[in-house]
Amino acid sequence: MLSIDVLIGEFDRALRAVAGVAEAARPSPAGPVAEAELAAADRVHAGALMRVNHVGEVCAQALYQGQALTARDSGARAALEKALREEQDHLAWSAERIRELGGRPSLLNPLWYAGSLAIGALAGALGDRWNLAFLAETERQVEEHLTGHLAALPSADRRTRAVVEAMRADEARHRASAIELGAAELPEPAKRAMRLASKVMTTVAYRL
Repeated sequence: MLSIDVLIGEFDRALRAVAGVAEAARPSPAGPVAEAELAAADRVHAGALMRVNHVGEVCAQALYQGQALTARDSGARAALEKALREEQDHLAWSAERIRELGGRPSLLNPLWYAGSLAIGALAGALGDRWNLAFLAETERQVEEHLTGHLAALPSADRRTRAVVEAMRADEARHRASAIELGAAELPEPAKRAMRLASKVMTTVAYRL
């Protein structure tokens, strides 16, 4: 049974994620990079890509919250909580970059969050090896997704690129940590289902 203090803390974290007011513990990688003069279409496109990334971080907050709450092993829980803290940095960085580009977060953030929290709790309930397997596969697919965004970003937009590159490096470390802790290998149908869900999310979030 979770204590009232824990429940309040988790609820506060959820509200901050959905509202886009998360605070980063680390400075944004975009900080030292000068803003470039971008064409209006490039600015809109970069903003939409960062909205997709922000939705991914909203989902990550919810997923890892659900997984950490239901994890049994202290090592697995610690890995999930560490990933969760670093994903909160990503959430704040991407929200800040969206604002700089003149964009807005997804209108469907509450829906993305609720669905991801349920999936994360279910993954945790299956046991720690599968919990970690889900973490590892999620991070692997996010790495691929961010690599695609680096190719799709306007070449002059070095500030956005700096944020995405730092996020990708963190995701790779999270995946390696899950594997070291004994993550199982997800069945191929589960991986395909995750790719399909990700495709739907990214397509909708680019526009909404």
